Amino acid sequence: MIIRIKNLRIPAEVGVHAWEHGAPQLVVINVLLEYDASDAAKSDALKHSVDYQLMTQKISEAVRAVHFHLLERMAEHVLQIMMEDERIILAEVEIDKPDALTLADSVSVSARAHR
Repeated sequence: MIIRIKNLRIPAEVGVHAWEHGAPQLVVINVLLEYDASDAAKSDALKHSVDYQLMTQKISEAVRAVHFHLLERMAEHVLQIMMEDERIILAEVEIDKPDALTLADSVSVSARAHR
């Protein structure tokens, strides 16, 4: 089974320039989580599923708590959080920084982890 969290908008401190420190910027995070959901499908119980609300909360809190110089580091950090749940066999994250370039809609970094 695949769970997707789409367009999670979080104000975060990210960037190497002096003006980016202490000035949260919007990042947009998309994640994909793959896991064996057969128990959840049979039981219809949240305890057998990956709680996407809790996952969203963990990601949001983690991204807000640290100043990241690079989107690459932020993406790796988000992957680590997702892979803490041992039921997850594949995780993907894409992080967009919408205001990074004046001539583009955004800049994004994506990363993947699997067991």
